[in-house]
Amino acid sequence: MELKISMYDSWKLLTLGTLVGCLLFLVLDKTHQNISLSIARFASLPIKASNFNINYSVGIPNEKTKQNCNIFDGRWVYKPEDRNASYDARNCPFVEEKMSCHKNGRPDFEFLKWRWEANDCEIPVFNGKDMLERLRNKRVILVGDSLNRNMWESLACLLHSSIPSSNVQLRDNSKVPRLFWKAKDYNMTVEFYWSPFLVDLNLNHESGKTVLVLDKLSPNSEMWTGADVMVFNSGFWWVQPGSAKRWDYIEYKGKLIQEMSMEQAYETGMKTWANWIEKNVDPNKTTVFFRSISAEHKTKTPEKWCYNKTKLALVDYYAAVYPKILVDIIERLIKRFSKSQVKYLNITKLSRYRIEAHPGIYRYKDWKNLTEHTDDIVTLRPDCSHWCLPGVPDTWNKLLYASLFFDL
Repeated sequence: MELKISMYDSWKLLTLGTLVGCLLFLVLDKTHQNISLSIARFASLPIKASNFNINYSVGIPNEKTKQNCNIFDGRWVYKPEDRNASYDARNCPFVEEKMSCHKNGRPDFEFLKWRWEANDCEIPVFNGKDMLERLRNKRVILVGDSLNRNMWESLACLLHSSIPSSNVQLRDNSKVPRLFWKAKDYNMTVEFYWSPFLVDLNLNHESGKTVLVLDKLSPNSEMWTGADVMVFNSGFWWVQPGSAKRWDYIEYKGKLIQEMSMEQAYETGMKTWANWIEKNVDPNKTTVFFRSISAEHKTKTPEKWCYNKTKLALVDYYAAVYPKILVDIIERLIKRFSKSQVKYLNITKLSRYRIEAHPGIYRYKDWKNLTEHTDDIVTLRPDCSHWCLPGVPDTWNKLLYASLFFDL
């Protein structure tokens, strides 16, 4: 059968096709206008950050799905709506003067508005009362240098702000380098032991010299035994050059050694610590952490120091200088343990971007007077190693809390 279409039918089809085409064009055009308008409105939104002209996250999320979440792999996200810190250092009795930046006159609060977010999971929100309850009748000890004291002060303030101050006990024992905070209602303590090398630094050696004994643990190690949570660190004091070097001789297997590479000495000393953990710590009763090296933003180039920085370091040019060889050594050593024996609190990456969060010149109460009388602020030795409180160590403790009690 032959199909015939009249001229009238052809006109109707043409008209219908034209109408459909017009409708499609109008729909697509309206959609395009809406998208364009949304983009235009988004682009015109004001930036809320008072000292920033951008709104961004530091670090690029990993699109790959992981079976286990690494809470130390993430990015700093600016949260200007978070106006209140976890505690007020001016009202926390545990913060050293040089860490209490706002008490010493630091005028800005921007460094408190950044939050660390993991790439592949939600980090549990820190809850001080929950941590106290979980650690009822337990001891938490932090052992190491002043960076671990920085962390101890932060943890004490975080927990102290969760309970009435009348239920707290504090001791500072100068004979045994120890800080002791106790929540009496929970019978829970947080203690700090000064031991920057973890091994013995003998100040009274028979030679009359200061001797670093690589195969003997720190004398206060007898007080570590029995703790339920242990957090160690060591690294900063091993790499101090020239007159800042802390020892005259090294002792190993009963022999005094004048020259040994820093890398060899550090690895030998850390093996002594690791052997002590294996022999003296029951992983069924005690959780052990080694906190990684905290970035120092101080180099031979003064303009790269922290004292005049108010923004994060976005590129490696301004990122921290830290002894990567020590990072490699301790990471190799920790791999010899099972995860139940020693956990790695890896805060190196997250701290290296935070060039603006150090005390700098605000370590001094009289910083105004000091800066008025010098043209070279570097001579004042601004603190680019420790951290303002509240600040970055609070994040370390929030990750400690997450690592202790959540299966991530």
